This record gives sequence, C-alpha cells and structure tokens, in this order.
Amino acid sequence: MSVRQSFSRVGILPRDLKDLTRGQALWNASVPVVSVVPLLQHREGDPAACLVAPGDVVREGMIIGRAAGPEGAHVHSPVPGTVRELREVFLPDGRRSPAVVIELGGEFDRLGKSVRKYPWENHSQKDLLGIIADKGVVGMESAVPTHLKYTIPKNRRVDLFILNCSECEPYLTANHRLMLEKAPQIVEGARIVAKILDPRRILIAVDKSRKDALDALGQAAKAAEFGAEIAMVGSWFPQGDEKQMIRTLTGLEVPSGGEALDVGAVVSNVGTVFAVYEAVALLKPVIEKALTVAGGAIRNPGNLKVRIGTPLTDLVEECGGFVEMPEKIVIGGPMTGSAIFDLSTPVTKNTTGVLFLTSREIRNSRRTNCLRCGRCVEACPMGLDPTNLFKLIDHGAYGEAFGQGLKDCRECGCCAYVCPARIPLVQGLRVGKAVSLERGGAA
Repeated sequence: MSVRQSFSRVGILPRDLKDLTRGQALWNASVPVVSVVPLLQHREGDPAACLVAPGDVVREGMIIGRAAGPEGAHVHSPVPGTVRELREVFLPDGRRSPAVVIELGGEFDRLGKSVRKYPWENHSQKDLLGIIADKGVVGMESAVPTHLKYTIPKNRRVDLFILNCSECEPYLTANHRLMLEKAPQIVEGARIVAKILDPRRILIAVDKSRKDALDALGQAAKAAEFGAEIAMVGSWFPQGDEKQMIRTLTGLEVPSGGEALDVGAVVSNVGTVFAVYEAVALLKPVIEKALTVAGGAIRNPGNLKVRIGTPLTDLVEECGGFVEMPEKIVIGGPMTGSAIFDLSTPVTKNTTGVLFLTSREIRNSRRTNCLRCGRCVEACPMGLDPTNLFKLIDHGAYGEAFGQGLKDCRECGCCAYVCPARIPLVQGLRVGKAVSLERGGAA
C-alpha cells in the first residue's frame, strides 16, 4: 500500500461540509412522471440525433438519440412511456440542447426484475468498447465519451490505470456511498477497464480519510483476485483532478496542453467505472446515476439514485421540500459546479450533486478591485497567474491569455475561493477558454 499526502502545488483545503449526507445510504428516488432527457450529454460535438417523435411509445433503456459524430454519445430513455414533445432546454453549463419529453406509462423492462450477468470475460477489447459505446457511457463527471477515452492509439501504451476514488468537493458523498455499497461491482468494472487497456500497473486511489471505503474496496479486490495496489491520497482540493492525481501518485506532470495518456496514464472515477460495470456486465445503458442532494435549504439531504431527465423540482419534493428558500442552487459541487435559476433543469449523466444553499452558506460580499495579494497564484494547482489571465481576457487579449497557459486551467475554483476581492475568476477564465479555443488560440 502506498501513502501519499497530496500533490506538490498548494491547492486549498476547504471545509468538507459532508456531514449532512456522509452516513446516508443510497436510496432510489421516485421515477419522474415526466422526464426531460437532453440529447447533448457529452462534452463536445453536436447533440445526439433524435430517433423519436411526439406520440411515439418508448421502452425503458431504448435508444432515443444516436451519437451524431465521433465525439458524441448515445442517449437512452430512462423510463417507459410516450414522447409528449421535443423542446429545447438549457443545460447547467449554459449550453442549449434539444430534449425529449417523456410521459411515464407502461411496463418497466428492468425495474424490479432480476438481470442475468453477461459473460464478458471472453470478449475482445473491441467488443467491450462497442458495448460501452452502445450503452452511452460517458465520464460521470467529465462527460467525455468513455469508449473514446479507452481507445488507445496503436503507437501508445498504458503504463498506469488509476481508479480515482477521491471525492474532495465539499458536500458531495455519493461516490463514497457507491464505494461502500457497490465495492464488488466497482472492482468488476475496474477489471473490465483493465482488460480493455491492458495496463502495466493498476492503482486504486482512495482519500486517506475514507478508511471504510478503502477497506471495502481492498476486500473486494482481494476476493476478485484483482492485482491492483491501494494508494491513499490526501484530502486537499483538487486532489481528484486527474492531472493532480497522476502527479501525486507518479511524480509525472502532464505536459502543457496535453492529456493523461501523454505520460502513459488513464484515470477514471468511481461513478464512471460503476457505469462501465452496469453497461458491460448487465447490458444496462446509462439511464440513472447516483448523486448527492444537500445544502442548508433542503429538508432531508441525502444520496439518491436518480433517473436521467428527472427535473430538479422532483428532487426537491423527494427530499421533503425546502426549510427555507435557497439563496443559490448549484449543479455539482460548490467549487466546480454551475449556479442555475430554473428548477425545471433536468438531471444529466454528469450531474454529481444538487446543492440548495442558504445565504449563510455562501459569501455574498461586494466585488472590489484586485488587491494584488497573490493568493490566487499561491492556490492555483496548475501554477498559473489567474488574475493576470482574467485581466487579459477582460481586455479581449484571448490569444495572449491562451499563450500564457489559459488552456491548462482546470476550472477548479481554487482562485475564486481564496480571492478577497470576490472577483469571478473562474467564470472569466471559463469564458476566455471557450472564446480562445473557438478561435484556435488566435488573438
């Protein structure tokens, strides 16, 4: 067992605020009467091509959107029912997406029924990648299509596969619960990934404060005779970022503008590997996921298994309603998530949590001019100068910002968290990245 404290650059250590849900076992949220299923649930590229029309009857798990290009992912119906309409919705990241609105009705194909495990062990890497693509698996946080991530060019080799079990965002505990309740399935998912990647070495990286999860995964790996090492990592944020995880465990640094495979590594988190297990071993498409509902404004915080397309209004009702009106609603964690204003927003494949925050939980203070204190520079785990990048973007110098490392920003939120002037650094850098990448890095 390896023990590592944290990555070399500073990052931050925010209050974890996980006590609201840490001991809450996963429960199945009620199936929504009306599901709103976006056809854009992958990071880049066009929305999936819609395969249904109003009035069509759909089955649970039926494909309703086919990937429109090599960067896309299929979308499946989370419930049986009838297509009520097609409409456009806003996603939490601000993108617009066509969506299929499904009214619940008819018999479930999976819910409440036993499913025989699929004998995947004798299948080829190509076959397993095909199943993962067919079932619409994407990174459960990154939204990168998983079959693309696991497709390794012939001139490259995977030296290290890391099962990332770090959950360092405040409030969020759904992955922790998955590790406790589904450890054998997660290990089997990791075995599937290992067969595809054929790595020289496998590491299961667990936060050192989660000894119960470490024990559960260790026992499951031993029972499966899975030759993986268990590594404990520190609780500093953003330890869960794949580039920080690689640096922590190997000392290697992904080159500027590069990817994990450039240093021979592939990293996947718990939720993604569990989705791989369900897709391959159960032939189940991504139609639900585990997420955390928390924050001081919600009556009964918890960890839920939720159908994709469930409107947030249903989650509020599921968790007992509000004890007070939230000051801010965040999709994801408070560090990297997106604030929204519309409770009709649906759950997507990469929704990790929904936070209903009170005014006491957020820092509602006035923005001032930059104090030149340097705290954002000290906190940035990528070694960037966030305030200077923000100024360049503010003056339209996108190319110069891109040249000074903007492309390496992980949008982790450390800079904004420590900024005493309350400058919206992350939002500014996020906009700058989008514009400069659209222009190919040109000024």
